[in-house]
Amino acid sequence: MAFAGRWETETQEGYDAFCKVLGIPDDVIERGRDYKLITEVTQDGNNFTWTLLYPANAKVTNKFTIGKEADMETIGGKKFKATVQMEGGKISVTFPNYHHTSEISGGKLVETSKAGSVVLKRISKKI
Repeated sequence: MAFAGRWETETQEGYDAFCKVLGIPDDVIERGRDYKLITEVTQDGNNFTWTLLYPANAKVTNKFTIGKEADMETIGGKKFKATVQMEGGKISVTFPNYHHTSEISGGKLVETSKAGSVVLKRISKKI
């Protein structure tokens, strides 16, 4: 149940480069650069609901069970199927254009997204 709670972005590294690799327009990158993304996670055993709250009231919610294929959605609205895995306390999933891992380290939610050699690392505190 370590992931459960409400998290707010504290720091992020590689934001601009990662967004550019994904083809996000410059004006959207600019608006989101200093936004404190809110992540809400509910966890019941291996069942998760993971919601990301973006600026302008945009949000994406994905529900999944570790080890089972689930219908997922990106912030851009792209729907895809993926199987979320957990190994050594880390959650990992492959999105259409990148690989994402989440873990709890030192009481913080640490998320790492990799698109080729470009990495976005976001650290969030529990609120």
